[in-house]
Amino acid sequence: MADRTAPNCHLRLEWVYGYRGHQCRNNLYYTAAKEIVYFVAGVGVVYNTREHKQKFYLGHNDDIISLALHPERVLVATGQVGKEPYICVWDSYTLQTVSILKDVHTHGIACLAFDLEGQCLVSVGLDSKNTICVWDWRRGKVLAAAPGHTDRIFDISWDLYQPSKLVSCGVKHIKFWSLCGNALTPKRGVFGKTGDLQTILCLACAKDEVTYSGALNGDIYVWKGINLMRTVQGAHGSGIFSMNVCEEGFATGGRDGCVRLWDLNFKPITVIDLRETDQGYKGLSVRSVCWRGDHILVGTQDSEIFEVVVHDRTKPFLIMQGHCEGELWALAVHPTKPLAMTGSDDRSVRIWSLIDHALIARCNMEEPIRCAAVSTDGIHLALGMKDGSFTVLRVRDMTEVVHIKDRKEAIHELKYSPDGAHLAVGSNDNSVDIYGVVQRYKKVGECIGSNSFITHMDWSTDSKYLQTNDGSGRRLFYRMPSGKEVTNREELKLVQWASWTCVLGPEVNGIWPKYSDINDINSVDANFNNQVLVTADDYGLVKLLRYPCVKKGAKFKKYLGHSAHITNARWSHDYQWVITIGGADHSVFQWKFVPERKSKEAVHIATQETFADSNSEESDSDQSDVPEMDSEIEQETQLTYRRQVYKEDLPQLKEQCKEKHRATAMKKRERAPGSGVKLHFIHGYRGYDCRSNLFYTQTGEIVYHVAAIGVVYNRQQNTQRFYMGHDDDILCLAIHPLKDFVATGQVGRDSSIHIWDTETLKPMSVLRGFHQLGVCALDFSVDGKRLASVGLDDNHTIVLWDWRKGEKLSAMRLVHKDKIFVVKINPYLPDKLITAGVKHMKFWHKAGGGLIGRKGNMGKTETMMCAVYGWSEEMVFSGTCTGDICIWRDMFLMKTVKAHDGPVFSVHALEKGFVTGGKDGIVALWDDTFERCLKTYAIKRAVLAPGSKGLLLEDNPSIRAISLGHGHILVGTKNGEILEVDKSGPITLLVQGHMEGEVWGLATHPHLPLCATVSDDKTLRIWDLSPSHCMLAVRKLRKGGRCCCFSPDGKALAVGLNDGSFLIVNADTLEDLVSFHHRKDIISDIRFSPGSGKYLAVASGDTFVDIYNVMSSKRVGVCKGCLNYITHLDWDKRGKLLQVNTSAKEQFFFEAPRGKRQTIPATEVEKIDWSTWTCVLGTSVEGIWPLINEVTEVTAACLSNDRKVLATGDDLGYVKLFKYPVKGKYAKFKRYVAHSTHVTNVRWTHDDSLLVTVGGGDTCLMIWAHEPEGHREFKLCDSEESDIESEDDGGYDSDVTRENEINYTIKALSSNMRPMTGVKPHLQLKEPSVDERPPVSRALPQPEKLQTNNVGKKKRPIEDLVLELVFGYRGNDCRNNVHYLNEGADIIYHTASIGIVLNLTTSCQSFYVEHSDDILCLTINQHPKFPNVVATGQVATSPSIHVWDAMTKQTLSVLRCFHSGGVCSISFSATGKLLLSVGLDHEHTVTIWKWQEGAKVASRVGHTQRIFVAEFRPDSDTHFVSVGIKHVRFWTLAGRALLSKKGVLSSIEDARMQTMLSVAFGANNLTFTGTISGDVCVWKEHILVRIVAKAHTGPVFTMYTTLRDGLIVTGGKERPSKEGGALKLWDQELKRCRAFRLETGQIIDCVRSVCRGKGKILVGTRNAEIIEVGEKNAACNILVNGHMDGPIWGLGTHPSRDVFLSAAEDGTVRLWDIPEKKMLNKVNLGHPARTISYSPEGDMVAIGMKNGEFIILLVASLKIWGKKRDRRSPIQDIRFSPNSCYLAVGSTESAVDFYDLTLGPQLNRINCCRDIPSFVMQMDFSADSAYVQISTGAYKRLVYEVPSGKQVTEQSHIDRITWATWTSVLGDEVIGIWSRNTDKADVTCACVSHSGLNIVTGDDFGMVKLFDFPCPEKFAKHKRFLGHSAHLTNVRFTNGDRFVVSAGGDDRSLFVWRCVHAPH
Repeated sequence: MADRTAPNCHLRLEWVYGYRGHQCRNNLYYTAAKEIVYFVAGVGVVYNTREHKQKFYLGHNDDIISLALHPERVLVATGQVGKEPYICVWDSYTLQTVSILKDVHTHGIACLAFDLEGQCLVSVGLDSKNTICVWDWRRGKVLAAAPGHTDRIFDISWDLYQPSKLVSCGVKHIKFWSLCGNALTPKRGVFGKTGDLQTILCLACAKDEVTYSGALNGDIYVWKGINLMRTVQGAHGSGIFSMNVCEEGFATGGRDGCVRLWDLNFKPITVIDLRETDQGYKGLSVRSVCWRGDHILVGTQDSEIFEVVVHDRTKPFLIMQGHCEGELWALAVHPTKPLAMTGSDDRSVRIWSLIDHALIARCNMEEPIRCAAVSTDGIHLALGMKDGSFTVLRVRDMTEVVHIKDRKEAIHELKYSPDGAHLAVGSNDNSVDIYGVVQRYKKVGECIGSNSFITHMDWSTDSKYLQTNDGSGRRLFYRMPSGKEVTNREELKLVQWASWTCVLGPEVNGIWPKYSDINDINSVDANFNNQVLVTADDYGLVKLLRYPCVKKGAKFKKYLGHSAHITNARWSHDYQWVITIGGADHSVFQWKFVPERKSKEAVHIATQETFADSNSEESDSDQSDVPEMDSEIEQETQLTYRRQVYKEDLPQLKEQCKEKHRATAMKKRERAPGSGVKLHFIHGYRGYDCRSNLFYTQTGEIVYHVAAIGVVYNRQQNTQRFYMGHDDDILCLAIHPLKDFVATGQVGRDSSIHIWDTETLKPMSVLRGFHQLGVCALDFSVDGKRLASVGLDDNHTIVLWDWRKGEKLSAMRLVHKDKIFVVKINPYLPDKLITAGVKHMKFWHKAGGGLIGRKGNMGKTETMMCAVYGWSEEMVFSGTCTGDICIWRDMFLMKTVKAHDGPVFSVHALEKGFVTGGKDGIVALWDDTFERCLKTYAIKRAVLAPGSKGLLLEDNPSIRAISLGHGHILVGTKNGEILEVDKSGPITLLVQGHMEGEVWGLATHPHLPLCATVSDDKTLRIWDLSPSHCMLAVRKLRKGGRCCCFSPDGKALAVGLNDGSFLIVNADTLEDLVSFHHRKDIISDIRFSPGSGKYLAVASGDTFVDIYNVMSSKRVGVCKGCLNYITHLDWDKRGKLLQVNTSAKEQFFFEAPRGKRQTIPATEVEKIDWSTWTCVLGTSVEGIWPLINEVTEVTAACLSNDRKVLATGDDLGYVKLFKYPVKGKYAKFKRYVAHSTHVTNVRWTHDDSLLVTVGGGDTCLMIWAHEPEGHREFKLCDSEESDIESEDDGGYDSDVTRENEINYTIKALSSNMRPMTGVKPHLQLKEPSVDERPPVSRALPQPEKLQTNNVGKKKRPIEDLVLELVFGYRGNDCRNNVHYLNEGADIIYHTASIGIVLNLTTSCQSFYVEHSDDILCLTINQHPKFPNVVATGQVATSPSIHVWDAMTKQTLSVLRCFHSGGVCSISFSATGKLLLSVGLDHEHTVTIWKWQEGAKVASRVGHTQRIFVAEFRPDSDTHFVSVGIKHVRFWTLAGRALLSKKGVLSSIEDARMQTMLSVAFGANNLTFTGTISGDVCVWKEHILVRIVAKAHTGPVFTMYTTLRDGLIVTGGKERPSKEGGALKLWDQELKRCRAFRLETGQIIDCVRSVCRGKGKILVGTRNAEIIEVGEKNAACNILVNGHMDGPIWGLGTHPSRDVFLSAAEDGTVRLWDIPEKKMLNKVNLGHPARTISYSPEGDMVAIGMKNGEFIILLVASLKIWGKKRDRRSPIQDIRFSPNSCYLAVGSTESAVDFYDLTLGPQLNRINCCRDIPSFVMQMDFSADSAYVQISTGAYKRLVYEVPSGKQVTEQSHIDRITWATWTSVLGDEVIGIWSRNTDKADVTCACVSHSGLNIVTGDDFGMVKLFDFPCPEKFAKHKRFLGHSAHLTNVRFTNGDRFVVSAGGDDRSLFVWRCVHAPH
């Protein structure tokens, strides 16, 4: 048989001809060593021009398209294309990978750039969003990512002079980015008038915020900040592709073939036109420039690299050339010289010297070239063209000999015959033409047997035959030169072929994979001398195989480098080299051939050499001569651990089911039982499919795992403690080097790893998010900081973690297709690790976020079961499945030692030597080189010590785990035993369980603490349940069993077996008494009748229950009538009636002993006195079936003997306790997790003191101690309460309901505030007026639009508005948002989207205005290291949290979060470094951030309903509490995972879960939560310990824990009374309190925020007041006032003073003083007010109300002068005429009424305006009081006469009116204020300045805008001012245009802006 191994020789890449200039730019640089770095195809090239040597980086697996050089110029980053592209950072000197960055981009990586320090790398993806990503590249961590632009990005660069700033450019854009926290925020460059908006191709940053960029038209655009400052016109003739910056200045290169040098101020130095030089040509295009000192590197579109010396710039050196764009197919080698000829679609033919590595000749043809051949004498070169012609050239001078065109389609292959007489030419016309060389290429024959295009041909050595391959996969033979087809294969038997380049034929069968029939191999060439074959394929692989290779799927070595398809491969004439050419990458690779004898010596070549060969792995096919796999290993590799339902799926399933069961849920449900159970002891150890999972801890206890439990066993006291953090099977366990922490990995959809402390049993860290299905191997590093894990997913991902931080350091997918058993971290170099498994041994090293692996170098890789590192960093010892120990050095196998018969399952390294254990049951001690075996111990029954806790089932059990310590060897066996071997020989058995197989049978003894179990492992066992916890007896059975039962006297034990037979045995000796075999199917349950045990009922899987008389040993009855498998049986007390359950959930009754079926009504069943109850059906237990019964069965139940508690077990591994009887559906329960999959049986002991449960697949017997009611001190319960949240409503309060149901408007999505109708002004068509006046005849100039008499002579326009004051505080739906700063000198709060810092001494305000939408929460950092650090969270679809300095207003970090909707609560941790945020999204996500880095630490779904507050414990960085709608949860941060516990209420009678609103903390883990009812709950850990009843009479909205003395402040909603108040100060335990009254004059005080400073308490109320209360004297000082309900509709500014009035929905009118910065007065009107206006003199005020009434007050006395109600709907605007005669009142009833004020206060209506099409919005009088203009809700502006109310329609007339004021948003004069995007929202208000030069507007988006007036052009230019929430209602100038006041709708706030006037 031919040798099917891979060849021993190999290839080494020696040279690459070419440079990638097409579709790439800026990819050519000088390194620090003055070498040149660039890339071609998938290879990074480092070219040393002085020595003319190349080095290669081969870490990519597809085309490289981007490159960046680290500032130190040694490291290089390259990015590739591909579905999952990655970035490699590598060293240009050693060519080792330093880091791999992956898992972010898709499609490809278009640009890369390092920052100035070289710490960060930015990358741009080719995905549809052009994602920009910033990396901490050494750690492989993403710092920030953001969508870059909608179109392609061509270049990106860090600003080298400003930290954290970047610039990117591309198709029609340039963007300036700033990096803060985890947010990348862009600002688009403004092209303005200076330049055209066009595509920017490259850029470079300079100092002082200047950026230079190269544009598509050849100009250079110079930017200052984000604005285009100037352009350098025509710097190049067309597009500027590259710009490079160095110490001397800038170099640019363009499509015009020029390179220009500029100095640092961008003044031109010189130009180098490469087209004009010797080597130049028309169409040369520069793609990359690099300027260093006096050298310039230039890369061109056509794959050339030039080097230019600056002082001799007319003579560039051409240092690298390659083919240009177009496919490269033609390749021929010279028959006698080391030359290669290539021809390409770029129409050039080139001759390369393989010795000098240089191009020596080039000739351009007319047509694209597709193939080439050199004649045998080396004189002629034939070229086949794409158009069907071929040309012959003389090699020496490239002159044409002939040009012949006989075919239409491309010539794909041509070859000269070995005798040089003929040339065969194969074309895509399916034929081969034969030409005579000597007859000047006359056609002499034709071969026409193929029906498809010709792909390959070969001549025979005697030139008499030709073989061809064609596209249809046929191989044909022809006689030469006639071209006749040979059909008789006999005559071909002896033909010798001169060359072999065909892909078909028996000699090359092995090149095809076993099951493939595709044409993906493009080229083959055989090396007859060395018997090797090289192939080239479509996947870019060059493979080396043995020749001939007859069998399909031969082994090979493979080499990457070409990225896409390789079109041709040929050996050089002397077989020294292989030449391969790439189609799309048009590069030529030259590989050195290293034959066998040499490669033996090459073992010690430098790493670089082996790295080039690193991918030369064995082939994809498995060898057929694999040794038999051991049965145990076979079994184990087939376990998948897949689950139908994972526990992670339960919440969703529950939600789905809840909908169905809403109705039942409303019913009162049975309470959970008072008593509980606690896990006490487990019999079992998981050895059957796990290894090396047993260790000694620091204190000498033993730690191991079974089911879902980590067990810590104390062998002196024979007790166990449990880690119960997992919820499914644990599969692996590793111990920390200090032996105090343990890591365990479990099964799960997203499986987690827990690292926990063996003393406290608390989790230190939980790692998840990487492994699917399960985690199968773990290992700690020697310093204990790192942890390696391997997943069970199909790719067997390896992850390296920093486990304390919970961070993934590196990961690698696609490790291996079979199972991996071990991972080990190198103890000397923590960056290295090994993995071993089925046919697998790999050596890895960490590179950034990735791992690079190399296969162990051994002929055939065996299956490895275990591995350890030895006494030096390169020594590794691994145990194989055949019993050998392999000894490795680095990755080379040094030797093997036979250690065991059968697999070596465990190996453990000692100080000096090793210990191994195998399937043969022997423990062997070895010296440190595995030379000598020092001692062996056989595990046998004979040597069991007397103190053993059980019996060995068999001698020499298979050993799965070994560990040493404390003078003993600890051994774990496959049979579930843990043994301790004393060094001197005796063996003690410590723990034991069933072996592999399901355990179902369980029975407890009627009066002794014993139980019996029977399992599919074919054993029956008796266990002692007393404290000695041991196995008393065991008996092997013929078959496995599923049930057992003690007789009532306890002497006999009946056992049902799986083959349909059953036995009765003596309960002490387990010897047979009787046995029967009547059935074929499994015996599923077996029961003695009560009393004397006269009858035995035996239920079987074939639907019958047989009844036997025990005394006479006869069958006396058969119960028939069941239709399905019988699952449960119970007798009644009298022994007369049997109850039966079947698998179809049917319940039957039979009479004993005959077995007659009875029908008993449900009501009677409950009256029957049952002897036992183990059934799961019937009305008395209907509540045990869970909500999601589609996916889970209740498999077992057992009623306690006192008939109070029913225990059940189910398929999800839960043990539950219910109060019996369990009537009504979905009863409440206590639930315990310990078993992993299904619980198969549960039984109470005779005295109810213990509950015993068995798990099916986990083979465990668990013993639970029963803790009856009343005996429970406050222990931590292991249980969780029931499935459905109790539907008792959590209480009601209008404020809470409003806060819960509020939908926060997102500004950008807001819609109209007023119900407008009609067409918007900017969309209305102008109607031409009737008489278009001729332009000249106008005698009179147009009058002023606006009377401007009250402004001085010099009118100055307003340039800008600056926010000066804000009146308002968001108290009505936000909480805990007022704080002291600077020892109480300042306070901080927020309203709208503004954070406000108020200085209490000066009353000055300063503002933080970076938020884009409303702020919802605010907190301050209380740690002294972070003084005045504030965090605020906002509303938005993807909102952000800003962390900022309250004094400087500088943003410290921005955190973009996933809380869609908004952030509703934030809190800093004790050290101030972490920030906790809660979202308004559906899941109410809880997230923890490291805010300084902007890194998300952990995130988890919080609750199904609203969470109001979450706060860190003041002394912790890991513990916090969240409260919300019927929710309180206690959270722990473990590493990166959030673990939580629900509050447990059951400890207090009748406590029910209410809606919780606030939280505070006390010492010793106390937590206080304020509820909706006014109670405060006090929790210890997570258990309710007492209730402070009615701490307030209404909801407790806010609580504050004072850090310095622990006192607690609470604030609630209550009526002020003598003793009580809405504010109380409590002691540390919340036992005594002192109440304060807030003197606000409200009927009910509602406190929303409290904060305590030195002797003062700061209170924020729902009524938008902020009050300071003195602790000693209880004096109240109101610091901030605001409207409590909005919108604020009315706004009136005083005609001569800086005061103004506001009127709002809350029924108040307030007077504000701007200079004094405060509210002067407020009037309660008792009704919502809508509009307000001063009289011209300022002595009267008119107020319009929502109910249609209006009031006139005298300003001086605030007395009512008159009031009137003529309308029933809201008054929208009210105005005094300028002459004070008339009052105009506009209402929603589409009317304006006129009143004559001169007639006195009786206010009779004198007229009204009719025919108004819609409601009135704004009104303005003319200066002469003769007209009024009205804007209406139909977007129409009307003018009426005063006081007649007649409409003025003539436009010319209207145009002449001068107006006293202008507040209309309609009219031609203001058409420009309407913006393009007002389709949903409107401009709501406007006001023209007194000077008449400006107009300010307010709109539904919350923007204030400043325009020039008038603005008749559409979409006029303006300035925008942000800060308000959605919906501005009104805006006004104050007198003298000093200020603008704007009123907010949604935010109930008033903003005062200072006007900045233009200078004179």
